[in-house]
Amino acid sequence: MNILIFDTETTSINKPFCYNIGYVIYDLINHNIIEKKDYIIEQIWHNLPLFSTAYYAEKRPIYVNRMKGKKVKMEKYGYICQELARLIKKYNIEFAFAFNSSFDENVFNFNCDWFKCINPFDTVKIKDIRGFAHSFIVNNEYKKFCEDNELFTDNGNYSTTAESVYKYITQNKNFTEEHTALSDSIIETQILLYCLQKGALIDGEYPTYKSIWRKQEKILTIIKKDKKYTFKCNGYTFYKSKDTIKLK
Repeated sequence: MNILIFDTETTSINKPFCYNIGYVIYDLINHNIIEKKDYIIEQIWHNLPLFSTAYYAEKRPIYVNRMKGKKVKMEKYGYICQELARLIKKYNIEFAFAFNSSFDENVFNFNCDWFKCINPFDTVKIKDIRGFAHSFIVNNEYKKFCEDNELFTDNGNYSTTAESVYKYITQNKNFTEEHTALSDSIIETQILLYCLQKGALIDGEYPTYKSIWRKQEKILTIIKKDKKYTFKCNGYTFYKSKDTIKLK
């Protein structure tokens, strides 16, 4: 069986114009990568005001150097989609994977609609690698690794980003995700393969969670004024107008 693992880099979340697409086609029988591609989208790349709004716009010199070295290819978005559709058919791919796949799936839906071209993922099932990680990697040992290396979300829960998960499976606490499409696709492939080695099924349905809860101390401030209570905790404010307040 051949599978496809892909990643996208975009200008924003609300209007995710895609400027970088990378993907890996992996042969699960012979355990090797049979195709890997890294594309810059011509229409977005040359729209400098739009590109400058990207969260990782400062990485532009990296792409320039890689294009000079012919490691990254610039093509129009429609061509890239046609090429992807051709490879999906050629390798009889039934499943495609991405980390936090709902984002990348939305990227293709948005851009295919914008550029009026075929969506190569209309014929395959997209699965979220993060769900695989939540089911086969996030355990007490993983949580201890997060505690030891301070891998937490902004609200203090356990981080399960691709970077954090990859740090754990490689035991490389100094690893930094590059946030370029092909590079990220390769580490996400390794995360998926790790889960498969742990017993995950390639066609399995594994839930993703918005947050992995972590026990932590929180400071609760209660202010009473004119029989009205204001609660402040970890940046949130609540109001209640009763004389008796029950806390759990």
